[in-house]
Amino acid sequence: MKVGVHFIDFLPGDPTALGPTLADAATAAEQAGATLFTLADHFLQMENTGLPAEDPFLEGYTSLGFLAGHTNTIGLGLLVTGVTYRHPGVLAKTVTTLDALSQGRSLLGVGAAWYGREHAALGIPYPPLAERFEMLEETLQICGQMWSDDNGPYHGKHYRLAETICEPQPIRRPPILIGGDGEKKTLRLVAQYADIWNSTVSGLDGLRHKIDVLNRHCDAVGRDSGKIRRTVGAFADPFEDVDGYLKTVEGYAELGIEMINVGPVPGDPDPVGFIRRFGDELLPRLNEIG
Repeated sequence: MKVGVHFIDFLPGDPTALGPTLADAATAAEQAGATLFTLADHFLQMENTGLPAEDPFLEGYTSLGFLAGHTNTIGLGLLVTGVTYRHPGVLAKTVTTLDALSQGRSLLGVGAAWYGREHAALGIPYPPLAERFEMLEETLQICGQMWSDDNGPYHGKHYRLAETICEPQPIRRPPILIGGDGEKKTLRLVAQYADIWNSTVSGLDGLRHKIDVLNRHCDAVGRDSGKIRRTVGAFADPFEDVDGYLKTVEGYAELGIEMINVGPVPGDPDPVGFIRRFGDELLPRLNEIG
């Protein structure tokens, strides 16, 4: 089982410590053998983590560019980019820049966005959910066109681009990850556009059901579901019950999950220490699963 490390708590305190802590976290993940290091794409701390919105939170792509210079092998991405936050042409260019500067280590994680408070706080338009899904599909199409030989126009309902020039092209076309579990829209987009699907359903029965739904969407669009890499968030504290945690991961592997995303528990005063401990005590055992 592969492991991705997801880092979301930047810790209140001295802002001069933010950069070194983030660099240490990514370096620790890389040294431990993790496959991917991700951040969340937000501008305020997420209240659903139990942390206040006023806690420090760093902009995602600036942070990933910083980390590209501090790491050498680990993949870098956001889990996931909110479609409302950046015009899709700019998003494609941003991810391409990250890919070029990281020597082909970028990933485009994208979703329909959900955090209404930060939209209102910063004056970012927050259309109804149905419209955001339309924007998401057009964004996926635009990124695909910009990462191709087609420099021509794009005309959609929400976006119109006179040209889709993107030079340089990525060193490696960034894999597209779509996060979410909505059965009618999200999983249909996964089936049609994604290289990677990240589920937030941690229970095995619920996850099995979502996989069945995804498989049906793949059949409907004529795509081999086996071509989509499956990942899941496993953010419970693994050290509370190590044997139970490993048993759950074994269940994930039986369902075809290839990678779990883990991270320091929000509020942990030593997130780098968590990553190092996870790497020392659990990652070798996880590598034996699957």
